[in-house]
Amino acid sequence: MDQWDQWGWVVLTLFAVAMQSVRTAGQRQLTQHLDAMGATMVRFVFGLPFAAIYLWAVMVWFELSLPSFNQDFLVFTLIAALTQIIATALLVYLFTLRNFAVGVTYARIETVMTAFIGSVFFGEVFGLGVWLSVVVSMAGVMVLSAARSGTEGARLIDRLWSKSTLVGLSSGLAFAVCSLSIRRASLSFGLDDYLFTAGLVLIVMLIIQSLTTVVYIAFDSAHQFRLVARQWRLSLFVGITSALGSIGWFVAMTLERATFVKALGQIEFLFALAISYFFFHEKISRLELIGMALVASGILLLFVYA
Repeated sequence: MDQWDQWGWVVLTLFAVAMQSVRTAGQRQLTQHLDAMGATMVRFVFGLPFAAIYLWAVMVWFELSLPSFNQDFLVFTLIAALTQIIATALLVYLFTLRNFAVGVTYARIETVMTAFIGSVFFGEVFGLGVWLSVVVSMAGVMVLSAARSGTEGARLIDRLWSKSTLVGLSSGLAFAVCSLSIRRASLSFGLDDYLFTAGLVLIVMLIIQSLTTVVYIAFDSAHQFRLVARQWRLSLFVGITSALGSIGWFVAMTLERATFVKALGQIEFLFALAISYFFFHEKISRLELIGMALVASGILLLFVYA
């Protein structure tokens, strides 16, 4: 294994984190004009052309042709596409409930969920240190929920299990299933051309996601199309950064297990905190910082012991 095959996933993950952070910030801005599903649709529809350009470039450069689609590829790509729609819509909706940095931290519990689901359903084996990270991260989520403003006199159970908690955990669960399915779909061809197989998974996912969200909005809230047209510059920005980030994630998760990729990806916590403070000028309470620190610590344990 050459140096790129060994460490390339690290570079790609860091690149994906940077792109995802600015894309998520752009989507948060879109929620001022669109509903959660509208902002979700923008990510897929505007990202599709750039993903197509990437796949075309890889095929031309390496002189590749499309392989036959096997059953594993079709099944896991469909699962990944649908769970990513659900996860993205929930994450965007979460931003209407909590501030930017806390919202991202809630969804980042995805990492420990990826480890758990990968162990139970995908045959990945981890040590006790991984499960310790689950406890620490979940404690962080509980602290974040209890830190809601205006809940000092509420019952403990109401403070811990808020609507934000349930939405955030649901988003993280959907993202975890999506990540594991992406890796399984990309590896299903048994090819060494990971740039190609990851791009193929991405383009098929985006086609499914674009059609699904467009049809849904056409029947549920067609006026969203006019709003998207008015916000085409911001939508284009979200599409470009989404496609670039997805390329980084997909290739990295083809090279390395999804749990490791997502563990390193928790550096997004720092990006989110910086964007929240410097760009959105949002205040973060001391208790929220403690909660985010616990989540980050649990994720660090996962990266150390996994």
